[in-house]
Amino acid sequence: MSLVSVYIIAFNEAEKVRSTIESVRWADEIVLIDSWSTDGTADIATALGARVVQVKFTGFGDLRNAALDACTHDWIFSLDADERCTPEAAAEIRAITSNPDALDAYWTPRRNYFMGRWIEHSGWYPNYRQPQLFRKGALRYDRQPVHEGFELHTSKPVGHMKNAVWQFPFKNLGEVVHKANRYSTLGAEKIMHKKLSMGSALTHGLWAFVKHYVFKRGFLDGWAGFVIALGNFEGTFYRYAKAVEMQKGAHWREPQAPAERR
Repeated sequence: MSLVSVYIIAFNEAEKVRSTIESVRWADEIVLIDSWSTDGTADIATALGARVVQVKFTGFGDLRNAALDACTHDWIFSLDADERCTPEAAAEIRAITSNPDALDAYWTPRRNYFMGRWIEHSGWYPNYRQPQLFRKGALRYDRQPVHEGFELHTSKPVGHMKNAVWQFPFKNLGEVVHKANRYSTLGAEKIMHKKLSMGSALTHGLWAFVKHYVFKRGFLDGWAGFVIALGNFEGTFYRYAKAVEMQKGAHWREPQAPAERR
């Protein structure tokens, strides 16, 4: 039977990482990729039997590639610190990795819990990031700082797992705001080469809201759907607005005294 490595990326996730690791105790190897957390994340992981590897954060693409290099087994399962592997997903992973005719990579559906309810719309179910289950060597990530893509090193198609993992993306609304701020800063670097303006920032932000709330039927998720759409508006608007700021070299400085009115 093939052995499975699970890697988890985390930074200051002491409140979440215990449940994440406990959900993959079935794995043959658990590797926590940390960036020198200050809240005891690494200590919790070590106590639970995970191998902790410290990696300087230069972007999520580089971070994930460092995780791939740290894994030692034939199969790799990627799990973020805000995700939980369900028993059903674990059983399916074991069945896939034991099958000699298995594909080389698989998408894993995620079911999100937010504001006291399971989200059924808003583009959040089923939602996928990169393939989360794959043979070692079959996949690498690009070097984008955020929303990183991937490159397949196999001619086989990507399969789909049937059973979902659970994701708890935000503990509270403060985390929504914090993530929108952090990710918009990282994302601004990706679009600096484009021709941008504050008007285009507003247009992209409004489209992000409409796409999630109307076309992805976020309105059916109640207030949670509205907050998700609003969070996408804020993250998108500030991503483009920060890119405009970077292009212009704008930064805070002491202002000159305003001209006196006559």
